[in-house]
Amino acid sequence: MKQFINIQSRIFKSKISQYFIVLLIIALTVLLCKPLANQQGYHIVSFVLLFVVSVMAAFLGIGPILLASSVSALVWNYFFIPPHFTFHISGTEDKLMFGSFFFIALINGVLTNRVRRQEKLAREREERTNAIFELTRDLSKTSGVKEVLEVAVSEIKKNFKADSVCFMRGKEDSIQILAGSGNVENMSQVDLKMVDLVFRSSRKAGDTPFSYYPLKGKRLSPGVIAISFEKPVSGEKEIFWTAYLTQISIAVERELLNEIALKARLLDESDKLYKTLFTLISHEFRIPIATIMGASDTLLSSQTTDVNRTELINETFKASARLNHLIENLLNMSRLESGKISVRPDWCEINDLLNKVVQTLKKELEQFHLLVSIPDEMPLVRLDFGLMEQVIYNLILNSCQHSPPGSAIRFETDYNEGYLIIKVEDNGKGFPPELLDNVFNKFFRVDNSKTGGLGLGLSIVKGLVEAHKGTVKVENLQSGGARFTIYIPSEIPDMKKIKSEQ
Repeated sequence: MKQFINIQSRIFKSKISQYFIVLLIIALTVLLCKPLANQQGYHIVSFVLLFVVSVMAAFLGIGPILLASSVSALVWNYFFIPPHFTFHISGTEDKLMFGSFFFIALINGVLTNRVRRQEKLAREREERTNAIFELTRDLSKTSGVKEVLEVAVSEIKKNFKADSVCFMRGKEDSIQILAGSGNVENMSQVDLKMVDLVFRSSRKAGDTPFSYYPLKGKRLSPGVIAISFEKPVSGEKEIFWTAYLTQISIAVERELLNEIALKARLLDESDKLYKTLFTLISHEFRIPIATIMGASDTLLSSQTTDVNRTELINETFKASARLNHLIENLLNMSRLESGKISVRPDWCEINDLLNKVVQTLKKELEQFHLLVSIPDEMPLVRLDFGLMEQVIYNLILNSCQHSPPGSAIRFETDYNEGYLIIKVEDNGKGFPPELLDNVFNKFFRVDNSKTGGLGLGLSIVKGLVEAHKGTVKVENLQSGGARFTIYIPSEIPDMKKIKSEQ
């Protein structure tokens, strides 16, 4: 019964204009074939009418084709089969031919119309397959849930000619609109209670003006799409929409799982970082603090000679300097990560910069030979003096910590094609080749290294150099040891301009 109703609906859903077109074409064909209304020509007219019905079947609906088949058979009988202008057929051959004509015209029209309808369905399916492919391709290029939903809303508007609104669960179970299409009036018709119901039940609800569909993945169902179809979807269109909705749901779930995995990874890394930092700080801070406390206790509780007192005071000063350096590195790393370091460049003399660092590291450099190579024609360079002092300080201190006593540490500068070039070399063991890419990472320390520190010095060097829009690299020397090379852009000074600024 249902199939009969569907066939009947297909027959009578053609526009009225198509029926008038059929009658008009048949009438014109009869007029054109009028000269053939004789004993020898009426057979040819049947083929002409059959051809006309076949052509119309390629463009019109099944209802008009049934009408065309019936009318063409009747007019052929009435106007062309002898006796003319009657529906009487005298000859047996003509009766068989009339029946065959009617049957062939009807079957030919119906089959041609069916082929055309199947071709239309195949074309629509191909277009829908391409639409799903384009949606999948566009969704694969997105990053983040919001971008996924914006692409989804745009594609829904393009392929379904419907406005839609996407909702996600926010903090404290609140409902957030992440993307939408259409005007404000349409948005105001969205029922948030219905959205909440779909969130909780994960089932489709509503009909007009909006239908509400859950975004259901394999593990999560975090979203809802409200869409305003012109009429309820069914049949092939419903299958298309289900496939479309599935692709959007998978993309949303993918991004949410990526975010969850990223948060888990960040928490894991934060936990490892906390443990590493706590271990390093508790170890590195304990040594200078113990030295300061021991020296102070000795000074306070016993009678000591002037020589011993001087040694204890020197030890206290060295421990305080080491503690201050550790704290300074932690503060610098915090400033770098928060982006609060601001470079204030000014014209500087490299010799002044190096002398300041050497004076600070006087005790550490006593056991080494510092070889300095600065060209006599070295120009003034535009740097932040304080920040670059920390860069050179950390590089030379690193060389002192990793070089054998009595070895040479080389400091070299040059100016070439708008760049200040600084090189610091030592005669230590260098770095394992496989670890060279990790040298500037936070808390990096070579395994089994006996030197102290938090492993922040070189990462601070990299951060401060990059704050000057420069670069720093490290390499092992063939003769042993490591070389750090810094490139910082600096313009050639105009002495007249500098004097006017002063």
